[in-house]
Amino acid sequence: MTEQSPLGFFERYLSLWVGLCIAAGVGLGIAVPSVFQTVAELEYAQVNLVVAVFIWIMIYPMMVNVDFASIKDVGRKPKGLCITLVINWLIKPFTMAALGVLFFEHAFAGLVAPETAKEYIAGMILLGVAPCTAMVFVWSQLVRGDANYTLVQVSINDIIMIFAFAPLAAFLLGVTDVVVPWETLLLSVVLYVVTPLAAGYITRRKLDKNHDNERIQRFTAKIKPFSIMGLLATVVLLFGFQAQTIIDKPMVIVLIAIPLLIQSYGIFFVAYGWTYLWRVPFTTAAPAALIGTSNFFELAVAVAISLFGLHSGAALATVVGVLVEVPVMLSLVAFANTTRHRFSKT
Repeated sequence: MTEQSPLGFFERYLSLWVGLCIAAGVGLGIAVPSVFQTVAELEYAQVNLVVAVFIWIMIYPMMVNVDFASIKDVGRKPKGLCITLVINWLIKPFTMAALGVLFFEHAFAGLVAPETAKEYIAGMILLGVAPCTAMVFVWSQLVRGDANYTLVQVSINDIIMIFAFAPLAAFLLGVTDVVVPWETLLLSVVLYVVTPLAAGYITRRKLDKNHDNERIQRFTAKIKPFSIMGLLATVVLLFGFQAQTIIDKPMVIVLIAIPLLIQSYGIFFVAYGWTYLWRVPFTTAAPAALIGTSNFFELAVAVAISLFGLHSGAALATVVGVLVEVPVMLSLVAFANTTRHRFSKT
């Protein structure tokens, strides 16, 4: 019997939908720029209200999956958790910042204006300091990983992100000479991490009163399509705002994608190689490497918009991250499955 894929119809072709939404956004941005200008003006405290709604629609269904009760199992397989945390918080943010500087201040220096280059670097940094909390569950299922331990890893990362995202983002942006207002950065964390995480926790508690996990699964299955719709609507908006820039400089997408691809594959092989050398069982090793590779791009997009604006290069860079991530992660899932036999089973 063929095992049913955990990826639904929308997830399987997410890169295609994002590509179509990019085309739609650019087309609409050229055809009806006044509509996008009106949307851009709907903001409060540097937070665009329309985009905030779309981001919330994206994030909330994912946060319902986070179970803080699972943290009691944190010591069950410490090697996998150690690798995930070191990659996510001590390696990945710094390599992303370094690649951004290397490419946009040196390799691509003659192709991008200095101020725009700084915004692209900022967008990459925001991706690098936002470890994935959503699609990780899908990647873990695709490699037949330990579902319960994946939940532990994601829950721990979410707690750390509440306290570490803003300071780490501010530090790396400051090192790369990008000045950001602390109050906006903290507001973004409250809006896009703390609040939806709390809402997801409350929802989970209400659904799980009788320890009936099926109720949670049915609920998340119903609201999951809204998450994808929110993502695609955000992509249309962002590329609508960036339409003229993209028409004038279409190679900008390729330039941003190059360091993102290098970062993704590089981080995966560092983490995956580490798990192999440390003799971590495959059901823990593969999810640990995939968690370290994937990004919480919804958060990165939201913060980029709040800090730099809808028209910014930072916002564009985070959306290119969405376009790159799914095909890259599917290729890494395939690689992990083909090398499964090299890992121990216990």
